[in-house]
Amino acid sequence: MALDTFEHPIYAQRKYFVQEITGLDDVFDFLDEWPQEKRDVTYEVMLDACRKAANRQLPASVVAANFSRFLKKHGKLADIEDVPLHLRRVSDRNVSGI
Repeated sequence: MALDTFEHPIYAQRKYFVQEITGLDDVFDFLDEWPQEKRDVTYEVMLDACRKAANRQLPASVVAANFSRFLKKHGKLADIEDVPLHLRRVSDRNVSGI
């Protein structure tokens, strides 16, 4: 069962690539791979927020905002300019861009 998706993707800077985070499933996977030695209070709070959102006790939008702050605190929030154009989500434009 897929968990809630975010209104806008969040891009996380990994060692060799930029990862698109689109919802709670992706955040859980990202946190699961977080190094043991870096699992601090902010990690625990983020994981708790994800669990609450999965149980419908917290909106996914709150998790998205907090996850962005989590990534920024740890220097892992990718700037949109780091994301290749073909990977960016296109808003309400048609194929011609008009």
